[in-house]
Amino acid sequence: MLGEKMASQGLKLNKYSIGTGDRFARQARAQLQACVKALASGVEVVPVWNKSNREHTIIGSEPSSVREAADAAVKSLGWKLPYFCDADHITMETVSRFFSSCDFYTIDVAESIGQRAPDVEIEDFVKRHPELLGRIQLPGTEQSFEITTDILRQTAQKFLAAVKTAGKVYREIESARGAGNFIPEVSMDETDRAQSPVELLIILAAIADQGIPVQTIAPKFSGRFNKGVDYVGDTAQFEREMGLDIAAIAYAVRQYGLPANLKLSVHSGSDKFSIYPAIHGAMQKFDAGVHLKTAGTTWLEELIGLAEAGSDGLKLAKEIYREAFAHRDELCAPYSTVIDIDPAKLPSPDEVRGWSSEQYTSALRHVRGAVAYNSSLRQLLHVGFKVAAKMGRRYTDLVEANEAVIAKNVTENLFDRHIAPVFLRRGA
Repeated sequence: MLGEKMASQGLKLNKYSIGTGDRFARQARAQLQACVKALASGVEVVPVWNKSNREHTIIGSEPSSVREAADAAVKSLGWKLPYFCDADHITMETVSRFFSSCDFYTIDVAESIGQRAPDVEIEDFVKRHPELLGRIQLPGTEQSFEITTDILRQTAQKFLAAVKTAGKVYREIESARGAGNFIPEVSMDETDRAQSPVELLIILAAIADQGIPVQTIAPKFSGRFNKGVDYVGDTAQFEREMGLDIAAIAYAVRQYGLPANLKLSVHSGSDKFSIYPAIHGAMQKFDAGVHLKTAGTTWLEELIGLAEAGSDGLKLAKEIYREAFAHRDELCAPYSTVIDIDPAKLPSPDEVRGWSSEQYTSALRHVRGAVAYNSSLRQLLHVGFKVAAKMGRRYTDLVEANEAVIAKNVTENLFDRHIAPVFLRRGA
């Protein structure tokens, strides 16, 4: 019913949260240390350790490894705030293996976007939402939108089937874990074009119809969100989109009784340095929260730490690059829509074999404006964790042997380059 508050008892995601990946489940303590530093600086940023079914399959790990690493880190550092483990980008086919370990579920409906629901369901949706027709003024903005019956119908044609899929997955999780015992997120970012604020509002109406007490939603923004490198696009346009999306969420929360803490989730948010000021500004203007996903940058910090350590660590880092270079087509194929590698800018393995620690780390570490930084090399290694996974203990033993230098890099990267500029507005 319109305006009726959804049940919100149970787990609640904090206003500020950071989703951070840990491919090999070795850096949870170092990652949590970054959140400890944020707390010492006066802001609560809670960690959400995320790992997808695809990553578990590649590495040969189980979701329980994420939970065990997170629990151990929390105990070690005496963390008293909430923390979560995210079944990242799950579908009906993959969700069940996460039931016992995860309390955050990113429901991915990208494959259903554009699939047309039955005409009778589309027409029923249009008739059920006359409040969406006409001119709508979004709170906190000077922007208003005119929604016609055709716009409402066309948007339902594109997104209604996807939202129904999200509802089915949500109910599957609810039946296993119980209502209120997990955080639901709906992900619609992996699609061909950005959703408009009007589309987001209509999507949220459909989510409310499905009874999903969604606490974060990941829309598609304009521009490219390539893995582990900076944003490519119009930063002013992104800032406008984010502000209007936040306003659309506020409107939907009031209109449909969605959870009051519902917020935007920025996927592939790692290293998007050029839009961090816009994210921070929108959060401050609208007093809104955000969930920033940093994904696999921790794995890159492990490589940087190994190279920085020199000796066997540097040798292994060079070997990983050689193998990634040799198998780049295979490694890049699953990520083709979220990477942009210029083959001409990839150094040859023979060249890399002669590099010093400083040359390797300077090419891989993402420091804005650094002459030696190589975004193509970074993206290749970002998707190249499969190479290290095949090494098994040979890789993880060296990571553990160089824990101190790696942990320092992991914490500094997460706090200095991500948490500080987004949540504290300090320069990256």
